[in-house]
Amino acid sequence: MEILVCVKRVPDTSENEIEVNSKGTDIERDDLVYSVNEWDNYAVEEAIQIRDNIGGGVTVVSVGDEESEEVIRREMAMGADKGILLSDEVFEGSDGKGIASILKAEVEKGNYNLILTGAQADDGAGQVGGMLAAMLDWPYASLVNKIEVLDDKKIKVGREIEGGNQEMNEIDLPCVLSIQTGINEPRYVGIRGIRKVASVELPVHSAGDLGLSPDSVGEAGANVKLIDYFVPEFGEGAEMLEGSTEEIIEKLVEILKSKGGIK
Repeated sequence: MEILVCVKRVPDTSENEIEVNSKGTDIERDDLVYSVNEWDNYAVEEAIQIRDNIGGGVTVVSVGDEESEEVIRREMAMGADKGILLSDEVFEGSDGKGIASILKAEVEKGNYNLILTGAQADDGAGQVGGMLAAMLDWPYASLVNKIEVLDDKKIKVGREIEGGNQEMNEIDLPCVLSIQTGINEPRYVGIRGIRKVASVELPVHSAGDLGLSPDSVGEAGANVKLIDYFVPEFGEGAEMLEGSTEEIIEKLVEILKSKGGIK
C-alpha cells in the first residue's frame, strides 16, 4: 500500500510563549521553536505501522518554505520512506482550499492508495483533509482513531463521535483520513536516525512543477484571509491563572470547589 502523509511545520506551544506582534498582523515568530504538528506525527506513525504490517511505502509531504525540510526529515528519521517539499513564493498566504489544491496536484503526480492528514494544525480550522478528499472525489473520514486494512480495496475505520462513543465504518480505497491523537504512540526519533536522513536529497516541487496557476493559490487565490490578530480582553470577573501546569491545575480545582462546581 502506498501512503501519503501530509505534515506541517508549526510553532511548538510547549516551548514557546505566543504573543501577537505590535501591528496585530501575526504572532511574533523571531524566536519561536518549531516542530512537526502533533496530529500529523500520529498520522505518520500510523502509516508506518500499516506499511510494516502489509508492505508498501510511506511518503511525507509538506507545503512550506525550505525550513519545512526539518520536519520532513524528522518524519523520515521516524521511518517514512520518502519526503517531498512543495515550496514556492506564490504559495504564501494560501487558505485551506489553496493548501488542498496544492496537495491535490501532488497527489495526482503519484499513485497512492491512502492519504493521511492530522485532524487539524496550528490554525485550528481542520479543513484541508476534507477539502482534499472533495477535490479528488475520494471517500473521507475525520477524527479517525482506528484503522484496519481489510484488503486492497477496503479498510475499516473507527471514529470518535458525540458522547464518547465509537463509530465503525468500511471505506473504499483510495481514500483520505484525518487522524486523531491517541490512535497510537509515536515512536522516539533518535539522533542516529536524524543523521541517517540528513543528507538525503528531497525533491522540491513549485507551482510550475505542479501545473498550478499562480493566481489559483496563495493570497491571490484565497477566499479566506486573516485580517487581525488580538488577545481577547478579560471579561468581568475573569481571572488568569499563572504558574506551572501543576500549580494552575491545583488553583483551578480549588476555585471549582469554592464555587460548588465539584466536591
